[in-house]
Amino acid sequence: MRDVLAEIWSTVRRNKLRTALTGFAVAWGIFMIIFLLGAGNGLINAQKIQSDRFLDNSMMVGAGYTSKAYDGLKEGRRITLNDKDKALTDQSYKQYVEDTGAELQQSGITLTKDANYVSVTLSGVYPNEVKINKKEMLYGRFINQIDIEQSRKSLVLSEDDAKELLPGDVSNLVGQYVNVGDMAFRVVGIYEADKSGMNRGAFIPFTTFRTIYNKGDEVGNIVFSFHGLETEKDNEEFETQYRARINGNHRAAPDDEGAVWIWNRFTQNMQMNKGIGIIQTALWIIGLFTLLSGIVGVSNIMLITVKERTREFGIRKAIGAKPLSILRLIITESIIITTFFGYIGMVLGVAANAYMDATIGRMKVDSGLFEATMFYNPTVGIGTCISATVVMIVAGTLAGLIPARKAAKIRPIEALRAE
Repeated sequence: MRDVLAEIWSTVRRNKLRTALTGFAVAWGIFMIIFLLGAGNGLINAQKIQSDRFLDNSMMVGAGYTSKAYDGLKEGRRITLNDKDKALTDQSYKQYVEDTGAELQQSGITLTKDANYVSVTLSGVYPNEVKINKKEMLYGRFINQIDIEQSRKSLVLSEDDAKELLPGDVSNLVGQYVNVGDMAFRVVGIYEADKSGMNRGAFIPFTTFRTIYNKGDEVGNIVFSFHGLETEKDNEEFETQYRARINGNHRAAPDDEGAVWIWNRFTQNMQMNKGIGIIQTALWIIGLFTLLSGIVGVSNIMLITVKERTREFGIRKAIGAKPLSILRLIITESIIITTFFGYIGMVLGVAANAYMDATIGRMKVDSGLFEATMFYNPTVGIGTCISATVVMIVAGTLAGLIPARKAAKIRPIEALRAE
């Protein structure tokens, strides 16, 4: 084996440029597939973070304005969801709906504590808010059912707003009273703010909010979790039927999406996963074509090697060399070149991903009002890196097999006549 390696090394030294170009093609192929997958994962992971802020199997239902005339009424009527709509959701769809709540909001509400104050959007919610919009409680608790039943003056704040009202250890704010406008509310919990601008604000019991702001039987937006709707078709059929029932409560056309809108986070997540799948497939296709260029490079160098060494192989066979020894020589050369440069490409690809992770791997856009993660953890698992390298080694071996078999089959007399 040592003689074989020495001969391969001698061949490489005589053809430095050709070997370097082939090695570059191999290393570049491995590097690009790892780099592209890492960059793609950075974008995909950022999108997953955005979608993970909400419970997948949940819907939010809101009202707008009718977009078409119906039942003798003109388009453009404002629709307001009420207790009847919430009761319909609870009672008529028990086979799907798990936990129903509602949300009313009032913006520009000032909270004060001694000399400190902060302006917030105040929301009246049900206990399921903490589960559906995935709020992580840092101190205390969220709104509970007793708060709803007794219309308590309970208040839940974000960590950022709590810091404005009580600089220092905000956990001390739990149990204290904060003025919401002209009324004193007891702080029962503080949750972690996610900086997105979509999942923050101050929360009080829904019944308390509706009483304070004289909302009558309004429910604002209806929010609920569900089960049993596993496919897009199931969800579309449910939404069509549900919208028709709600619209019927307000004398709107059954298919009027302007009158009642539905934000289905389950189907949104399914569509996002489809998009992610398309992106990943595209990246793999681009990467595989790049790998293919390296495989072609290995095949070409083996073909040229066989052609240049035809006389040498003829002499070897004339003095007794077996076809298997020639086959082994060329295959071994192909494996060594592919493995060496494939490993270099893998190391460089992993290093490039590590550099991306260290520099832009936590990239966020901060508008002053909210933060959004745009690029997160742009890395590829070591298993993927090794798999790509092994694929290149195997493909490079197969690429060298064709010229190797050709060299092994050549007749000595024909080889000696070669120029």
